[in-house]
Amino acid sequence: MSNICQTEDRQLADKSQIGVKMDRVTIRLPPQQVELLEKLVQTGEFPTISEAVRYAVREYLSKRGDRIVRDNDQIVTFDARL
Repeated sequence: MSNICQTEDRQLADKSQIGVKMDRVTIRLPPQQVELLEKLVQTGEFPTISEAVRYAVREYLSKRGDRIVRDNDQIVTFDARL
């Protein structure tokens, strides 16, 4: 990740997230996936596991989000950057 930016007490991999309110979501993952996420952090790919997971979710939603929005009349807009 080359787009890392420092905030007061943490790093964000995406500058567009500065000042964005975030909700906490708890997930359970298999140990192998957690180990891979930890390696991504250890190698400097991401500053935290949370950033790696947020990145993966953003990527997935940016690829599938348009279809989800089209299929669901209740959703008016979608911003994959969040």
